[in-house]
Amino acid sequence: MGTVTLGVSIAVPEPYGSLLQERRASFGDPAAYGIPTHVTLVPPTEAAAADLPAIEAHLSRVATAVRPFPMRLSGTGTFRPLSPVVFVQVVEGASACSWLQKRIRDESGPLVRELQFPYHPHVTVAHDIAEEAMDRAYEELAEYEAAWTCGSFALYEQGTDRVWRKINEFPFGAGGGAPAVPAQGGFSLDEPSLRP
Repeated sequence: MGTVTLGVSIAVPEPYGSLLQERRASFGDPAAYGIPTHVTLVPPTEAAAADLPAIEAHLSRVATAVRPFPMRLSGTGTFRPLSPVVFVQVVEGASACSWLQKRIRDESGPLVRELQFPYHPHVTVAHDIAEEAMDRAYEELAEYEAAWTCGSFALYEQGTDRVWRKINEFPFGAGGGAPAVPAQGGFSLDEPSLRP
């Protein structure tokens, strides 16, 4: 069956996702339309295609241990000069993202992976493009704000055309009653938090 390139991420919902994707394209990033707007939990990882059922079962178990939680983006940041990336900052929900990515990459599961850099949740809006365009992305999105309730994460596969496509979505909560798509605008849960 061969290998596949997988990633696990939290989708940035509409209307925010499309807006940030359009902005990323406007800065001249050629990858903009091949990558859904997201917060990475597991970066691109090679896996045996035969392991997909075990990977999906693992992700489902992790998701059932989580309640929906608030996510908020605000302003920009950059990893330059270490890495040529400009991003929108995750200012609420970062600790929940960190908790999730650790559980997903746990040694007991099928997605064990060492990270090249310490985990830092963010939404990439420019990657490996001209410095002037990176500067423009940093400045033009400096006032950007978005907020929603995160109710799931998803498994993606990168095709031979370099486009990332969703394979499956994993709603939070044991009963599957959590919204499959993060809610928007004013929707909130009483004291959303991770379960111990």
